[in-house]
Amino acid sequence: MAFDASLEMTANGIAKITLTGELDASVATTFRDKVEEAHTHGAKRVALMLSGLDYIASAGIRVLVFARQKMGSDVEIFAVAPTPQVNETIEMTGLHYSLRVLPSYDASVIETV
Repeated sequence: MAFDASLEMTANGIAKITLTGELDASVATTFRDKVEEAHTHGAKRVALMLSGLDYIASAGIRVLVFARQKMGSDVEIFAVAPTPQVNETIEMTGLHYSLRVLPSYDASVIETV
């Protein structure tokens, strides 16, 4: 499945980045560009919508680390509805300590800024 990344900014400063397909080195810059764009728009929180992401390679993990560093400690990042494969990778790399993993989009948690 082809990779796609899209960014939606909500009125209250939530950046929703939706990832679908397989995230590997050949498309990681597309994801990185969306993270940069969210930062430029002054995102207060970032929700990574992962239910359509089938696979994440090390290059994608590096972009997650980049996102954590780029956004700074004041911006919480959520990994929303990761597939079991992607969630396993997040846990194996220890990123679940710096991203908040949610089973679904919970506006009462994510949009409470």
